[in-house]
Amino acid sequence: MLLFCLLSSAGAQVIARFTLNVTNSISTPVYIPLYNITTLHDSAFYLREVVGKDFVNVPFQVENGQQRFLWWIIKPGDKHKRVFELCNSNSRELRQKQPLNISSKDGNILITSGARRVIQYNYATHYPPKGIDTAFKRSGFIHPLWSPSGNILTRINAPDHYHHMGIWNPWTHVLFQGKEVDFWNIGDKKGTVRFSNIIDTYNGNVYTGFRALQQHVAFNIPSPGAETVAMNEVWDVRVYNIAEKMWLIDFSSSLNCATDSAVILKEYRYGGFGFRASEDWNNSNSKVLTSEGKDRKVADASTARWCMIDGDMEKGHSGILFMGYPTNYNFPEPMRVWPVDANKRGDVFFSFSPTRNKDWPLYPGNNYVLKYRMLVYEDSITTQQAEDAWKSFATPPEIKIERLEK
Repeated sequence: MLLFCLLSSAGAQVIARFTLNVTNSISTPVYIPLYNITTLHDSAFYLREVVGKDFVNVPFQVENGQQRFLWWIIKPGDKHKRVFELCNSNSRELRQKQPLNISSKDGNILITSGARRVIQYNYATHYPPKGIDTAFKRSGFIHPLWSPSGNILTRINAPDHYHHMGIWNPWTHVLFQGKEVDFWNIGDKKGTVRFSNIIDTYNGNVYTGFRALQQHVAFNIPSPGAETVAMNEVWDVRVYNIAEKMWLIDFSSSLNCATDSAVILKEYRYGGFGFRASEDWNNSNSKVLTSEGKDRKVADASTARWCMIDGDMEKGHSGILFMGYPTNYNFPEPMRVWPVDANKRGDVFFSFSPTRNKDWPLYPGNNYVLKYRMLVYEDSITTQQAEDAWKSFATPPEIKIERLEK
């Protein structure tokens, strides 16, 4: 929520003042619209935090689209009241250093933080191991996802499920043009998901990311041997610059019908945003905890705002907090969590599955958006930190905006 008021100021350096009351234990991205604050170019102002009688420069980023937004990160602090000022850069030179980087090479997009790798999106077609049916080939998925210490958290082409692809977002029982299609179990040869093109990439001092178009392709529709794109999907993946021992990653999926035919995502126990975990994890060295206090033994089929998964790895102990957004279909979303005896050793799989207990009809002419946030961490986090992280995602702090006259 944004509150506006207009103040008089003797000086011309300060354009606007932003006041927040926060109790965050995790770094929090925040943003405000700039349309009624300033029309200055991004290079003509800087952001600082008021700390007593001193000022601390704050990295910021301007998102330019149909509207213009100013983004920055609120670091955890002792004080609940935080004050920031947007200033004319003519009064002080500030050069920002971009801590994150994005590159495209060899069929993938890689985001790094300094020398450390964060996340890789694979747009080239990946084939399964030699001797396995090439029906399992796939493009448009995330792998690896690294922890800040360098542990690989995802897994692809596990022998028990060759269609598991790190972090991916297909649907299982789908009704399209009177026939059932399966975009998840691609070995059944009823459908698949393919990368189409990179829409754009972006890089800055607060976040770095990309948007990609993917196509959900139905096989044997309208006739045997034919292919028809049933749904177009845009992924927007964004990595925030928050801390040395944590990554914060936003993932959004925007679905729409590619033809004049509706698409019905049928009720089924799994489908949607999926995560196949590293083979390092099993039932003796990892744990699951949901926002409702459920562990791995009882989490499956329950609903939750967030789900925390972590465990021992080659380089210490790493984990991921998965968070759902309140506007997501069927929020709080049902989950698919593999039982403790999965594949005997207790392999880890998690999915937010909004169609677990009811159908989701998609109609032509509409966009259907799902938003998730991932907090990737080392060691462990508390349930209070998990709750704080979710609250900052679902209900960002109220910002009071004071515009100052020049």
